[in-house]
Amino acid sequence: MGTAGTFDALPMLGRGKHRNPKKGACFMELASFLAGERWSDHPQCTHPLLAMLARAVNDLTSDAARPRLSTMIPSVIGLTSDDPRWDVHIALRAARAALPVSPADRQQTLAVAVFGAERMLDVLDGRPDGTLGPESEAALAATPQTAEWARRFCAGTHVKPKRFVRDAAPSVVSTAVQGISEAYVPDRDARLRELLEATIHDARSWAGLEARAGELRAEQWAEVVRPATV
Repeated sequence: MGTAGTFDALPMLGRGKHRNPKKGACFMELASFLAGERWSDHPQCTHPLLAMLARAVNDLTSDAARPRLSTMIPSVIGLTSDDPRWDVHIALRAARAALPVSPADRQQTLAVAVFGAERMLDVLDGRPDGTLGPESEAALAATPQTAEWARRFCAGTHVKPKRFVRDAAPSVVSTAVQGISEAYVPDRDARLRELLEATIHDARSWAGLEARAGELRAEQWAEVVRPATV
């Protein structure tokens, strides 16, 4: 292990599923490994939507940048809850992060997602109807015509929180990560990492845990590391 912020070895993160550590690993497979669970990219130790976000970011980050995600893996262990607010907030953060930079064919979906998630929070938190957080207002302001279309589209619609969590939230997260990965910006990898990092930070706060990432120990990665090149 190197000095603070540097590592002599990093996990061999790869896209998709892997049969065992010797075949490689994705972000959540290594989380299952560290948590002592059965090898899986859907471990019980992490909230399902947060795990989905981590898998998507892992798969759509470039090969060169993917090893940098590994320092966050210990931080997702134990982050789970049945509170639907977790799902709504995860989806909302993803939509807000992606909306300003995503290709036009994804922006309508993301703008609708922002309004829809905020509406879910109105219901779950007992807020006045139509409340928008400042981050949502800023994201919508970046695409004013799309935002106005989405506002009209959502007018009068009603979705129950349970259905939003089951159906809409996973679709929003998938669309958002895809949108960032397709954006015409030079820092796509950084944006994907920042989204995952910020979401983990949020979840640790909701769970009453320290915000900082867990400490990595070289021996934890003995079977799944390579010399660091980044």
